[in-house]
Amino acid sequence: MNMGFRPKKRLFMALASLAVLLAAAAAYGLWQLLVPGLFQIHPWLPQVVGWAVLLLILALFSGVAGIVLAILGFPTIRFFYFWAWHIINLLYPLALFLGKLMGISKRRVEQSFIEVSNHLVRNQHIRVPANRLLILTPHCIQLDTCPYKVTRDISNCHQCGRCGVGQLLALSQKYGVHVAIATGGTLARQAVKKARPKAIGVLNERPNGPCFNTRADMGKIEEAIRSFILEEDGQ
Repeated sequence: MNMGFRPKKRLFMALASLAVLLAAAAAYGLWQLLVPGLFQIHPWLPQVVGWAVLLLILALFSGVAGIVLAILGFPTIRFFYFWAWHIINLLYPLALFLGKLMGISKRRVEQSFIEVSNHLVRNQHIRVPANRLLILTPHCIQLDTCPYKVTRDISNCHQCGRCGVGQLLALSQKYGVHVAIATGGTLARQAVKKARPKAIGVLNERPNGPCFNTRADMGKIEEAIRSFILEEDGQ
């Protein structure tokens, strides 16, 4: 069963678990400091606050434990994925902070987080019509010297083959999925609002540094498309 843990997943899960432990210790310490004051307000208040803190910590622990079980391949109920998604997003900034303190690069933590997130998504076996799938990628996937603007309309791409935009356009035409290239959050939100997708893919591999001539593995992208779209749309 340990083979279910890939190294990238293990890093984020270790940091997330440590974050929960530290949060539990901090919450308990704070509760101890507040007990005298709470007791003066009402004799039952320390217990009420204590139980509330305990339930919150247990919820965090259960979320992390559930994610670990899902990664290891144990069956989980569908509601869990909704809860797990909120837990990992809540713990993500804490994991980044702890990683920084330990000298772990932000990129390694981000990649580990993505591995965990992708695993949870794959385990849901989501299937949508092709026209409800959006592939969302940063504008730096386009060659920096290209004169054609594709952020508003990817069909402006001349498919010269010097970057991945043309290949994304070809995949869009082959499967009927939406592809959008965004320069930032505003354009990304506009693309989502326009396409109204049920599933979104966000691509980003940075061999040349942050957002400069970004590349993407088109084989993996096509594999992801085929795994998301309904059977009749993929044939």
